[in-house]
Amino acid sequence: MTISANIKIAVLGLGHVGLPTALGLAELGWPVVGADDDQAKARRIAQGEAPFYEPGMAELLQRQLGSGRFQVAGSVPDAVQQGTILFVCVGTPLGADGRVDLSQVESVARTIARNLNGYKLIVEKSTTPVRTAEQFHRTIARYSNGQHPFDVAVNPEFLREGTALQDFFHPDRVVLGVATPEARQMLLQIYQPLLERMAASGNGSAASKGSSPLMVTDLNTAELIKHSANAFLALKISFINLIADFCEATGADVTEVARGIGMDPRIGPAFLRAGAGYGGYCLPKDLKAFVRIAEEHGVDFSLLNEVGRINDARAERIVQRLRHATWVIKGKTVAVWGLAFKPHTDDVRDAPSLRIVSRLREEGASLRLHDPWAMEQFRRDFPDQPPRLVYCPSPENAAEGADALVILTEWPEYLKADLARLRESMAAPIIVDGRNLMDPAAVRALGFDYYGIGRP
Repeated sequence: MTISANIKIAVLGLGHVGLPTALGLAELGWPVVGADDDQAKARRIAQGEAPFYEPGMAELLQRQLGSGRFQVAGSVPDAVQQGTILFVCVGTPLGADGRVDLSQVESVARTIARNLNGYKLIVEKSTTPVRTAEQFHRTIARYSNGQHPFDVAVNPEFLREGTALQDFFHPDRVVLGVATPEARQMLLQIYQPLLERMAASGNGSAASKGSSPLMVTDLNTAELIKHSANAFLALKISFINLIADFCEATGADVTEVARGIGMDPRIGPAFLRAGAGYGGYCLPKDLKAFVRIAEEHGVDFSLLNEVGRINDARAERIVQRLRHATWVIKGKTVAVWGLAFKPHTDDVRDAPSLRIVSRLREEGASLRLHDPWAMEQFRRDFPDQPPRLVYCPSPENAAEGADALVILTEWPEYLKADLARLRESMAAPIIVDGRNLMDPAAVRALGFDYYGIGRP
């Protein structure tokens, strides 16, 4: 098959994966049309309004809309008909039975089947269980009646919220799962501008080491790479949190332990930061899904079950730390800095803050909450309830009159707070640092009782 130079890319689903992907591909020079079943979201994007916070995305959206390389289609069927290569970026949440809910994936497969108007390469970018691509292909073939040829490929996403655009333009790896030479050639053509840009700049993770970040493999392997990567990252986080508990019991410093083991190139320093545990949409969901998929194939994944259990217990560990610091939580006013599951995002899905705030309310504390970006999202689960639960315009305001301050997200803004003035405004100078954000010696020198995680 001769590949046309007039390729147009359609991105189906404009969430935390789809929108950065669409804008990144447009920035590389490709014409891109995006679509989403949420028409209100699609209209906001078409008007230049980013539907969630991601550093640099609002500016890139405005630029690509202005350039005309990125447009928003009126519907998903319209985008399917316009596109030659279709990137599927829809949600894959967990169902009530613990299995991955693939209803959105199956729905978009049927939509594609009904709107085939020529050859299409359909690229599965959503995180899906192994062998989903096979089912995807079967579904499209069944509902399209073989009227037009198509291929299915897998291109797993490795975009971290808060650094999604950086990750797109400077990836550690680009994984392509393909089943035909045509699919391989077309995806290589799509990513060639990115690979050339990285080679020219030399500032990509792989490019800077003199190697290509590109990996071409089969469909099933590509799907497994994504789930395996997230499971291993969760494993590292739960491991260092276990070591933090051991450090607290023995008077050692987990930050030094992490530094020491992270210097081993076989281990590396990434994801060895003890704290309140991991959260967000991906790691918790993907870990549970991976365990369930393995069980269905007769593989014992009890190790990963334990990883999840350790993480779920971190919320209670933070509450215990606060109880130790304050003696009695009931009746106390507690300031909470940080609600997003990580800095540089407004995403609170499965954030540790949800569990910890819920526990503190059960304990009878009054809460004063602050986050630079995530307060509106957090309000959906915890509406304003003065004076028991109050959202504050600044971190300093949140700490005013508080009996203790708990840090749950390592926003760099919190390092800029005037701690000397904070010490004077608080009812009691207690800090429980759930992310080991601050320097213990410096904070204690200002008169605070400081409690970190895994620190003496």
